[in-house]
Amino acid sequence: MKAEQINLIFNQFTHKGEFESYQELVSGHINDTYLIKTKKKPYFVLQRINQGVFKDVTGLIENKVAVSDHIQEKLKDLPKKKLYRRVLVFVKTKERAPYYQDNSGNYWNLMYFIDDSLTFETVNDIEIAYEAGKLFGDFLNMTSDFDTSKLIEVIPRFHDMSFRYSQFQSAIQSVSKERLYKAKSCIDRVMDLKEEMHIIQNLKEAGDIKLRVTHNDTKISNALFTKENKGLCVIDTDTVMPGIVHYDFGDAIRTICSTAAEDETNLDLVEFNVEYYKAYTKGFLEKMESSLSPLELKYLSLGAKTMIFIMALRFLTDYLNNDVYYKTKYPEHNLDRAKNQFKLIECFSKKYQELQNI
Repeated sequence: MKAEQINLIFNQFTHKGEFESYQELVSGHINDTYLIKTKKKPYFVLQRINQGVFKDVTGLIENKVAVSDHIQEKLKDLPKKKLYRRVLVFVKTKERAPYYQDNSGNYWNLMYFIDDSLTFETVNDIEIAYEAGKLFGDFLNMTSDFDTSKLIEVIPRFHDMSFRYSQFQSAIQSVSKERLYKAKSCIDRVMDLKEEMHIIQNLKEAGDIKLRVTHNDTKISNALFTKENKGLCVIDTDTVMPGIVHYDFGDAIRTICSTAAEDETNLDLVEFNVEYYKAYTKGFLEKMESSLSPLELKYLSLGAKTMIFIMALRFLTDYLNNDVYYKTKYPEHNLDRAKNQFKLIECFSKKYQELQNI
C-alpha cells in the first residue's frame, strides 16, 4: 500500500501522533501489519484483519479489545508508560469504535507499539522458557475471572478433538491408495491413541474443567521480552476466545520443548527437552497455580501430549486430503510434519511419569 493510503487509515483513529513513515511487519502469516512511525514517539501498529481466515472480524477485534481492557484494569496502579508495555493497548476511532472499515470493506485496528522489546522464534535458554511460562501464566491468571460468554468463538471447534477426528475419518474415506499406504504407520498411531486423546475433551464437555479465556496461539514468538530477557507482554491476541487452560499450556510446551523444527525429517534429531519443560512449568505455576483446580492441575501434562497429538492429526489429515490447508514445499511435507509430531509424542510418552511428577 502507498504511504498516503496508510496515513489516511491511521488518521481515522484518535491518536496524537503525526505520521512520518511506515514499514510492513512480516512476522505474522495471516494479517497485514504495519509499524507506523510518527514524528514523536510513541509509535503505533496498524493491522488489517484477514477476512478470508476470520469470518467474524468485528467479533475478533471486540474480543481482543475486551480482554485487553480487562487486563488494563488489573494493572491500573502501574504508571501509564509501564502499563502500555505490559499489555496491548488499542486506540479507538474518531467514532469511538474499536475498528475502522475502509471503502473496500477491510477492517483495521490500531494499537500502541511496544518499543525496546525482543521476540524469539525458538527457545535456546532455560531462562527464556521460565520467563515465557510466567508471561503466559500471568495472562491466563489475570483473565481467569473474565466472563467468557462475552467472547465469540473466533475459530469454531479449533481444538475440539471429536471434530478433528471426524475430519480425519472423512479424509480416510476419499484418500488415494498411494497416500493411504504411505501414511499407514501414522494412521495406526492415531487409532492407538484415540481413547487417551479424548480424555480432556470429555472432561471439558462434562463441565468438569473450567471454561476460561485462552490465547490459543502460545508459541514463543507471541511473547515479548525486555533486552534483559525478562517477560514483558503477550501479543497477537487475534485467537483469544473461550477455551481450557490445557490448550495454552500444551501448545506452548509443544513449541518450546521440541529439539527440532516441526518439519525436520531426521527423526533422530527430534527429542523432548525436559529441562525446558521444568522451567516453563515452574514459571507458569508461579503465576497460575492459585487459579487452577486440582483436576486442571492433574491433567496439565496430558494437555501437552494432547496438543502435540492434535497437530500431528491435523498435518496427517491435510496430507490425506492432498494438502488443502497448510502450505507445502514438496509432496510429502505434511506427512513428514505428522511423523515429526508423532516422534515428539513418543519421546514425551517415555518421560511422561517424570513430567507428571513435576
